[in-house]
Amino acid sequence: MTDPMTADKVTSLVVEKSQQKNSASKKNTGKNRRKSRELVMKAVYRGLLNQSELSAIFRDMSEDPDYNKADEAYFKSLLEAVTSNVTEIDEKIANFIDRKVAELSPVEHAILRISGCEMMFDMSIPYRVVINEGVELAKIYGGVDGHKYINGVLDKLAADARAAEVTSFRS
Repeated sequence: MTDPMTADKVTSLVVEKSQQKNSASKKNTGKNRRKSRELVMKAVYRGLLNQSELSAIFRDMSEDPDYNKADEAYFKSLLEAVTSNVTEIDEKIANFIDRKVAELSPVEHAILRISGCEMMFDMSIPYRVVINEGVELAKIYGGVDGHKYINGVLDKLAADARAAEVTSFRS
């Protein structure tokens, strides 16, 4: 015969393990998306320097050691979205920078394109997350104070592209 107290303990352990697993998978998903953004940034950067074809960029990025850590579907989706909306993204970014788009460093330009794409076309990602992810990429790959520049530009872009979301958060 099973002790009811033991059954309760087992049930509580199963629930606890399940919650830990769900928490770990959520963290993993975020990390995978961050790796995906990092790979897209590298791909966009490479495209800015070499004017490569999208298929060649996909092939090159799939050989990157971090590719297996990334969310492949998100990587492909984001890269396709950036490349298919590049003109609109660059036109929007141009409104919030202090120089011509062509004068941006390729790293800053790539980060602004990725973050701009997410800000303008993916409303499922909160604007603050978009800004944070862009700033984190700039801290890793950008110049000394590049992250401050990225933060300022993305803050202005958010106020324009997601005015209602920004207003509701700030009030």
